[in-house]
Amino acid sequence: MNSLEEIFDKFSGLKALIIGDVMIDSYIWGKVERISPEAPVPVISITNKETRLGGAANVAKNIAALGATPLLCSVVGTDHDGDALLGLMDTRKMDPRGMVQSDDRMTTVKERMLSSSQQLLRIDRETTKPLSPDDRDELLNKVYKLIDEADVVIFEDYDKGVLDKKLITTVVDLANSKNIPTAVDPKKENFLSYGNVTLFKPNLKEIREGLKLDFKNEDEIAISKASGTLRDKMEIDKVFITRSEFGVYISSNEHQHFIPAHVRSISDVSGAGDTVISTASLCLALGLPDKFIAELSNLAGGLVCEHLGVVSVDKDQLLREAKKHNLW
Repeated sequence: MNSLEEIFDKFSGLKALIIGDVMIDSYIWGKVERISPEAPVPVISITNKETRLGGAANVAKNIAALGATPLLCSVVGTDHDGDALLGLMDTRKMDPRGMVQSDDRMTTVKERMLSSSQQLLRIDRETTKPLSPDDRDELLNKVYKLIDEADVVIFEDYDKGVLDKKLITTVVDLANSKNIPTAVDPKKENFLSYGNVTLFKPNLKEIREGLKLDFKNEDEIAISKASGTLRDKMEIDKVFITRSEFGVYISSNEHQHFIPAHVRSISDVSGAGDTVISTASLCLALGLPDKFIAELSNLAGGLVCEHLGVVSVDKDQLLREAKKHNLW
């Protein structure tokens, strides 16, 4: 690659197969001017409502925002919210071939109530039970049909039941047999099920819980040791740890890099991990160096934190910032 512009142009030729838990992020904005006479709670007068794609669907949205094509594979309910999520995908012209609607599940919705920039309440409607055998088989059939189109496979795990060890192992083995890199944004339930993946991206809390270790964010020696343990135990190529205000860390058998965070005016960290895994996965598909993967993803995650609510990265802004910081 000769320039950042060439890298960003090449993003547009990529396809990412995204497998995981999708959801709707719902926002209700309003004004609070009094306390309820019925109970000591604020009364919110609604001024606006909005629904956005969330979870693995937000990863798909970030992939599209970076110019690549998302192939989203997940299971939603045969309910109003499932129809609404598919409608949001259609509005964004996202490929629906990987989506399954099931009578056995409800669609996950996270509904947030906000006044000005303050979140007052969040209501979750969800199920976390595993997929039924029939739904898992149908989802796997979707993956089999789409994987040959993909340049990278992304597992986006929110512990809502779409991903389990059998499905994960089957897809990882399939991707590895086809030399397609795999990237993972894990959660607690399946943490140790992602053996033999290319890039594994936990946050600090997840790696501490997954390995049952206790160390501080600023302890770089402990982080390096935990990363090595994870790579050896699960035969992972790259471990990429997000560390909030301390930045990110990436390691492989050859290299390790601690990348500091950029100073930002933080409004909301929701969805930042989705942006990080999206950016890292496209860089992975292009075979870019570990340090650059971490630096660009770190930059992208920081940019979305400047906005309220779950938003996708702005490709042009990311390119400008990457140039400003001389990443290439």
